[in-house]
Amino acid sequence: MKRTIRDVWIEAETWAPGEWTPTDDNTDVVVTLDDGTKWAATFFSYVNLVSMVEKNGGTGECLGGKYFWASDMVFADEVSRIRIVEITTHLLEQEPWEFESIFRKIENESEEK
Repeated sequence: MKRTIRDVWIEAETWAPGEWTPTDDNTDVVVTLDDGTKWAATFFSYVNLVSMVEKNGGTGECLGGKYFWASDMVFADEVSRIRIVEITTHLLEQEPWEFESIFRKIENESEEK
């Protein structure tokens, strides 16, 4: 059964104007499918990975930037709404097993970000 997107919530869209830089940022995303299920992932731009490692080097997090991790992580050239929807649609249409491996199914409202 082919699933389609009903809604995409992007945390960065709730931030104050000017705080979101799609080419160097990360954001939590919740996708609601046409069957009502909700799925979560965090999208990072490629540039943001470098920025996070540099930041962690200064703060000491992740052994001073020696590693980086996030659950349900997706890397992209940018984390704009257009790109997030494009990637999610591609996964659902072309790689549905990857969608379910990348995104985490939200079982109850308390799991939403």
